[in-house]
Amino acid sequence: MTEPLKIAVAGLGTVGAGVLKLLAQQADIIEQRCGRRIEVVAVSARSRGKDRGVDLSTVEWYDDPVKLAAHPGADVVVELIGGSEGAAKETVETALEAGRHVVTANKALLAHHGTELAAKAESKGLAVAFEAAVAGGIPIIKGLREGLAGNRVSEVHGILNGTCNYILTEMRTTGRDFADVLADAQKLGYAEADPSFDIDGVDAAHKLAVLTSVAFGTPVDFGNVYVEGIRHVSALDFDYADALGYRIKLLGIARRTEQGIEQRVHPCMVPKAAPIAAVDGVFNAVIAQGDFVDRVLFVGRGAGAGPTASAVVADLIDVARGRSTPTFGVPAAQLSKAQPSPMEARRGAYYVRLMVVDRPGVIADIAAAMRDQNVSMEQFLQRGRAPGEAVPVVLTTHDTDEAAMQRALATIGAKEAVVEPPRMIRIEQF
Repeated sequence: MTEPLKIAVAGLGTVGAGVLKLLAQQADIIEQRCGRRIEVVAVSARSRGKDRGVDLSTVEWYDDPVKLAAHPGADVVVELIGGSEGAAKETVETALEAGRHVVTANKALLAHHGTELAAKAESKGLAVAFEAAVAGGIPIIKGLREGLAGNRVSEVHGILNGTCNYILTEMRTTGRDFADVLADAQKLGYAEADPSFDIDGVDAAHKLAVLTSVAFGTPVDFGNVYVEGIRHVSALDFDYADALGYRIKLLGIARRTEQGIEQRVHPCMVPKAAPIAAVDGVFNAVIAQGDFVDRVLFVGRGAGAGPTASAVVADLIDVARGRSTPTFGVPAAQLSKAQPSPMEARRGAYYVRLMVVDRPGVIADIAAAMRDQNVSMEQFLQRGRAPGEAVPVVLTTHDTDEAAMQRALATIGAKEAVVEPPRMIRIEQF
């Protein structure tokens, strides 16, 4: 009888407990698909007394996850601690040094150290598997690395953070403002007590950096991801977006351009008819563009115990079966350094919302600032009049350069009649 695959699990939070439950409840089909059992031999977590819904009485317990990583009986270390440094990084490094395969859901660790960890693992003939690190239960890493292996991928974009997608969906459907919906999301457990990583776009940027490496065969380059969150999006923007035929989504976009590879995370207006516009609530979606398959859409739950555990166990089954591919699709030594395309080189259309004093000459000044930067306006909306009072004014542009748009907005924002900083959302025509 084939020996079981023995695993040590570092971190028993929502995802860690979910992994243990899935392994217990689905043991029969997992054994059938692996050709052998998966056996948990050791775990590590902060609290021993917490009820995690599974029997841990026969499992060896470690208070220190780094010591667990060198457990002599483990074949695989599953890292579910989180964070780019500290215990998570030490645990993974120790596991590799000890000759253990690694399965992780840690997008921050991969975004900051993925290339070096891949090189270390591959030099020892070990796997670093991370399907759970991007888009939860959606098999996007396998989809890009294996399913689309025969394609040259030119673009990957998607909704990579369920918290932000939930907030933006609720703002659109209820008419409530950002702070109100965020408070509800925290009560429901969709947003953390400190939601900064989610709402400021950092979580999505970590995931995008990893996706970019897999899609384009480049070293992970988190430092060149442009990041902008959703704090400045207002209920008023949703009213105008609807009137203009758009939905507002926080997207991660990686694309090959003539200038190099662009990586950016920011709110976008997308046409209502675009497939990604219909992905609401806590769901994630990723669209990949390949030269032989055209566009491929992946949609599903991007977080939570069940979906993320599903991805972790899928990686464990690959290890158990001996299925192996280089960490990022090609060997780490062959990842080709690509020129990053700066945000200033982005070319496209823009939505701009201004709060201006309603008096003669203001609109002419705005138009002049746009004209001076060769920015062509497409639509101009002002609802109602309030002479002498501040009123919202919205405009959209034809395609223009980001650098020119930023110069125009700086000029407009400095005008006395503009009483709030200009708010801009990029328009993407998918």
